[in-house]
This record gives sequence, C-alpha cells and structure tokens, in this order.
Amino acid sequence: MASSSYAPFSAVFSGFAATKPNPPPTCSAFLVPKRRSNSRNLKNGVSLKSWNKHGFQFKSRNLSVYARATEEKTVHDFTVKDISGKDVSLDKFKGKPLLIVNVASKCGLTSSNYTELSQLYDKYRNQGFEILAFPCNQFGGQEPESNPDIKRFVCTRFKAEFPIFDKVDVNGPSTAPIYQFLKSKSGRFLGDLIKWNFEKFLVDKKGNVVQRYPPTTSPLQIEKDIQKLLVA
Repeated sequence: MASSSYAPFSAVFSGFAATKPNPPPTCSAFLVPKRRSNSRNLKNGVSLKSWNKHGFQFKSRNLSVYARATEEKTVHDFTVKDISGKDVSLDKFKGKPLLIVNVASKCGLTSSNYTELSQLYDKYRNQGFEILAFPCNQFGGQEPESNPDIKRFVCTRFKAEFPIFDKVDVNGPSTAPIYQFLKSKSGRFLGDLIKWNFEKFLVDKKGNVVQRYPPTTSPLQIEKDIQKLLVA
C-alpha cells in the first residue's frame, strides 16, 4: 500500500519560509513590521497570541474589533466525518488541547511525523490531549488510498490510536469548512494556503487556534506548547 518512492518535498516546499504575504486591506486587524524579526520563529511555529515575538505587533486601536470577530466561532462548532464516514461533532473535545494535522501516507515526512505524533499521543492522552488527523491528497498525490486502506496503514505500521478522519481538501474551492476556519484564525502570517502535508494547528481547551506550525516543524518540537495548554 505504502510506496517507497516519495515525491521530493523540497521541490514543492522550497521558499516557503521566505514569503510573508501582506494582509488584505479589508482585514480588521493588521500587522506592522518591527525593525527586527527573528526568522527562527517560523520554524518553531507562529503564536497567534504573541505576535511581537515574531517581529509583528497588532495595531492596538483595531485589536478589540479583531477580538469580537474571533468570538463568533471555535473549532467546537464544527462537525466532521470520521474515517468510517460517521458524523463527529467536535464539541466532544471541549476542555481538551488539540493538535490538528493534515496527513499523508506516501510523503517523505510520513514516517517521522506519524512516529512522533504517536509518541505525543501516548504520553499525553490521559491528560486530555487529542490529535485530529485529516488525510489529504492535494500535495503530490501522496494520499491516494481509500479511507479503509489509510486507516489500516496508520494503525498497522505506526500503531496510531488517535482519531483519523475522512479525507478532505485543505485548499481550493472544495476546502473542508474546518480548514477554512483554521486558516482564517491563523493570522494570515503563513498565508491562506496549507503549504504541504503535516502542517499543524494547536487549539486550546476552549477551541481557539493559538498556534500554527509549518510542515517542517516536527511534532516533538511542539511538546512544550502542548504542556502549557494542558496546565492552563
């Protein structure tokens, strides 16, 4: 089922960290560059609560408008389908930190990410931590299998026990509503597009998106951020 021939990640993902799209003119909260920025923060994830740590700051006069807009919805307001096609209301995860990841079975990042995701889940699941994995075939056609085959592959090869959901689109006109929401709440710093397999969103216990990580950030690099949400 899983092929040993992977499409080159670097050919598609190159230049990702170098781009920093401007926010649209209609955005109620906009960003102003500071004099200095630290590009290391892109690798380690983008905090949506502490933009000043990433070389940006909110215009204070617009912050209250932005806050009111984000109060309208959370991750818990969405219903998705699991790998078997059954509806799952995400409000069942209220009170739990979530890591939401678009996954693929035939990517060069597959083995390391699934291995580390399973390690994190085994370590923190009893403290309420959950991982929500959404297969996607939009990046190099690296998730071509059916839902049953995806589930069999993940559970057999990586012994993954975290929830696997229905295959979705994360970009384009057929983008799943949950991914439309995740991208809209991630500050637009990484842009409107998911860049590749295994991009990650960290969600707090109230269903708010608090950080977004590029595919090159390994799951274990996120562990300290998960720990902070567990004790919050």
